[in-house]
Amino acid sequence: MNTAPTHKWFKSSYSGGSGTECVEAAFVQPGVLVRDSKAPERPHLCVSMPAWASFLSGIPRPGTT
Repeated sequence: MNTAPTHKWFKSSYSGGSGTECVEAAFVQPGVLVRDSKAPERPHLCVSMPAWASFLSGIPRPGTT
């Protein structure tokens, strides 16, 4: 899949505050692209929207653990 600059990448709100553990995502058809923000030129993952939703549902929310 082409990761042209037109993709609107955003950083995960759960990435580390030190700037060393950053994950970025971009919504595309047919799902979501996921990459390491420190190495955006490297290969990335493309997951379906149901898989992304399932992944997010497994992440504990702050204050709920």
